[in-house]
Amino acid sequence: MSHTTARTRPRTAAGVLLATALAATTAACGSSEPPLAAPEAYQAANGITLKGPIGNGRKADPDKPLEVTAASFQGRMTDVTAVDSAGRYLAGELSADGRRWHSTTPLAGNARYTVRVSTVDEDGAAGRKVLNFATGKPTAKQVLDVAFGPKTGTYGVGQPVTAELSAPVQSPAQRAVVERALRVESTPAVAGSWHWVDDKELHFRPKDYWPAQATVRVRSNLEGIKVGDRMWGGRSTPLELTIGDKVVALTDAGAHRMTVYKNGEEIKSFPVTTGKPGFDTRNGVKVVLAKERFVRMRGTSIGIAEGSAESYDLPVHFATRVTWSGEYVHAAPWSVGSQGVANVSHGCTGMSTENAEWFFENVREGDVVEVVNSAGDMMEPFGNGFGDWNLDWEKWQAGSALSGEAAGAPGPADRARLSPQSL
Repeated sequence: MSHTTARTRPRTAAGVLLATALAATTAACGSSEPPLAAPEAYQAANGITLKGPIGNGRKADPDKPLEVTAASFQGRMTDVTAVDSAGRYLAGELSADGRRWHSTTPLAGNARYTVRVSTVDEDGAAGRKVLNFATGKPTAKQVLDVAFGPKTGTYGVGQPVTAELSAPVQSPAQRAVVERALRVESTPAVAGSWHWVDDKELHFRPKDYWPAQATVRVRSNLEGIKVGDRMWGGRSTPLELTIGDKVVALTDAGAHRMTVYKNGEEIKSFPVTTGKPGFDTRNGVKVVLAKERFVRMRGTSIGIAEGSAESYDLPVHFATRVTWSGEYVHAAPWSVGSQGVANVSHGCTGMSTENAEWFFENVREGDVVEVVNSAGDMMEPFGNGFGDWNLDWEKWQAGSALSGEAAGAPGPADRARLSPQSL
């Protein structure tokens, strides 16, 4: 969360003494907060109030921003922190004169908040006040639910995390609210970013592939948060993924050969055939989507007229799918004579039955299959599988509603505390 810190004011003698005390406290304890004085100094914060219908059993309207003021206080606020009972920080901004703080992200509905305010009065005495309030029930007409994918399990290093929304979110401001609430944490930690595929779908990926053997945890803090006019965040089920070994299969369509690497070391290399002219295999990075031991492949599925010269209807074994439109890595015993020599398929990567079975048994969903030196187009980033890695990092980040924030850095909801640079 961004904050506006108090501007530097001319220092009085009392101000110089206070700055000296602050420096001493920071050196001794490593704290960035103003030091708290004796108990009587807490009276210096008695004039701090919450603005709105709060107290006496009344609840705050979650549709409106929270405001903390120093209207009857002879001094100014130096630090404001607001957090709800679920541990979610409320982002906000403090005015330059330290007289007003207001929230900049939506309040949660049906929640209890604790607000901690640090102050300094006109004599330089530090104080603190703790305020509590609850918010009322949202007047929601629509609940925005989030469903994460894939399902819990072990995946390869290329597997993106997906978030499917139950309703479209179009405005940049509303997208920012949603995105800040979607949390992805990995062990070991990596820099990563969400990317809006469309109004209802987001993908998350690291800058580079996931580290081998990583653990990825995904959750949403959106429940009870106002997203937009009469739209509130709903529940979601957290997700945990395990990342396996780093398996990358590199297919050189020009050399008619596939080489498989595991954790950076070559473990297998064999001849293949890829798409012939007019049916060229897509270049670029693809991610294993599924494995099927038997598939019946028909030319009509890719627009080839039945009975034409290119028509086919074949039983296919050990088929590893890499696009939804029908591109596989599979056994092609009928083309063994061309494997390693020429490209004769209708877009798939074909190999001997023995090699296809080995490949089938040694890859999993999320593993990477990359094709180079084909005359085909580049794999689409979205819509035909996971081509997410074909966007460079700069373009990937540009698809985030928080693209102005550093990748992997805490978002505004995590930077809710204000640490003034000067008093």
